[in-house]
Amino acid sequence: MSVLFAEYPKCTTCQKAKKWLKEHQVEFEDRHIKEENPNALELKEWHGRSGLPLKRFFNTSGVVYKELNLKERIPQMSEEEQYGILATDGMLVKRPLVIGDDFVLVGFKEKEWEEKLAK
Repeated sequence: MSVLFAEYPKCTTCQKAKKWLKEHQVEFEDRHIKEENPNALELKEWHGRSGLPLKRFFNTSGVVYKELNLKERIPQMSEEEQYGILATDGMLVKRPLVIGDDFVLVGFKEKEWEEKLAK
């Protein structure tokens, strides 16, 4: 199985997650989330595959999230508007992301990763 691994290389959680993938021999394509930000269509597709609420895709602890006052704004936004704003800056997107054919993992939760990825 090969997956897409969307990360910000300076993020320590992403570094731990990448190490986990290598230790568990999971083949992955690496994608720098800031340099190659997901577009709205990708985000919509990934959200659908994840089974998670859209708000889980936001990096709520990030500087850009706070600067844009998204905590206050998101409840009034449509899903399309949320996809649009997520697509403006990779630093708004929760990371790391692992995108498989029929699933998406948001953030690094080792138990979830073992269930989906461990051989």
